[in-house]
Amino acid sequence: MKKSKKSKDDQAVSLSDHLNSDLLEQLKSVKKNLTKEQEEKEAALEQQRIAERKQREKNKSFEELLNESSLTWKDFK
Repeated sequence: MKKSKKSKDDQAVSLSDHLNSDLLEQLKSVKKNLTKEQEEKEAALEQQRIAERKQREKNKSFEELLNESSLTWKDFK
């Protein structure tokens, strides 16, 4: 068995060089769309977390609000 020596050109060949340019553009488009969808999902989740946090704040009892307050009666003597 002989080992074939690869030239520098063969080593530098990437996958994109072997793919059809239309297919490459299509794959890039799919990647871009998936990235955009992921960002939209993350933004929607963040908005949902904010809405839930606001709802919890809105539904707190007076006792919970009082316990979270940093004010003390000594400040108003």
